[in-house]
Amino acid sequence: MEKNWTKIYTSTNYIQSEIVKQVLVEHQIDAVLLNKQDSSHRTFGHIEVYIHREDFGQAVELLIANQIAL
Repeated sequence: MEKNWTKIYTSTNYIQSEIVKQVLVEHQIDAVLLNKQDSSHRTFGHIEVYIHREDFGQAVELLIANQIAL
């Protein structure tokens, strides 16, 4: 992954992580998911949401406004 990406959200729930990503994308903030869960045991590992560093402040405000716990 490029150096200018930063993690903004981590969860064990794939659906919640996808919702966070979609909220960001809908507001023109590029976001990607990095799934670090074990492929055979979904209880191990996390799904992480990454954004560009320069969008961090706007993204935090957006997630708080949408009542998404960080």
